[in-house]
Amino acid sequence: MKLSTRFADGGFVVTGEVGPAKGADASHALEGAALMAPAVDAVNVTDNQSAVMRLGSMAVCHLIQKAGIDPVFQLTCRDRNRIALQSDLLSAAALGIENVLCITGDHTVLGDHTEAKKVFDLDSVQLLAAAKGLSEGRDLAGHEVDPPADLCLGAVVNPGSDDLDLQLLKMRKKIDAGAEFFQTQAVFDPDGFARFMEKAGPLGAPVMVGIVPLKSAGMARYMNENIAGIHVPQAMIDRLADTKREDRKKVSIEIAVELIRAMKETCRGVHLMPLGWDDVVVPIVESAELRA
Repeated sequence: MKLSTRFADGGFVVTGEVGPAKGADASHALEGAALMAPAVDAVNVTDNQSAVMRLGSMAVCHLIQKAGIDPVFQLTCRDRNRIALQSDLLSAAALGIENVLCITGDHTVLGDHTEAKKVFDLDSVQLLAAAKGLSEGRDLAGHEVDPPADLCLGAVVNPGSDDLDLQLLKMRKKIDAGAEFFQTQAVFDPDGFARFMEKAGPLGAPVMVGIVPLKSAGMARYMNENIAGIHVPQAMIDRLADTKREDRKKVSIEIAVELIRAMKETCRGVHLMPLGWDDVVVPIVESAELRA
């Protein structure tokens, strides 16, 4: 099912996320998606996340779909020019993959092939416009596409950005270009998220709050120091630091549930990014009472 249909029906949407392996084997991603499936509407498949070369998102999406789970195809601008991007969108549509998250992508200096030539022929707004055009039966060169792609388009936003006005401007541009829903960067500040939603809500597009279960105090500190727009409160870091290693997953679930409960009334969904802890998705969703 398209996520746009679920939103239109008034549903609260929950998605998970898996990262393909660095190898020609999708079994780990499939196992992760299967663990999440009872609690989510769809599973995102990352596209060479952090600019690290991995098994392709489209292939894993196709296999997940064959297993009876709705995928979200993440597509980045970093590695492809406009010909390849449009071709991949048509290919996804031909495989029956309906949901696409259009993102710019992490810079190659962050990845494992730092010498790779970065493309960025299009940015995320232009990619959304290209995808919308394909759904309307035309490509970026103005040529007919028959049959059109039938896609539901998503985009990302960062509520914790230091320049919130810029984020809101980008949201408007993405909506105008074709974005039908938004997933956020990981959020650890419910009050800040509420302030963001006061301004973003009137734009009309459904927003899914991003939740990353914290594995350790060290992970939290790393995110604060290295990921723009993320701030894990010190009290949360101290709570993890004071937790025995064997209890960290339990406390991580508790923190995620507390965050969701504090924010679920202000948004239209939750996007869970477990970063390998795929088994925490079901207990988080159940404990946060996201399913009737």
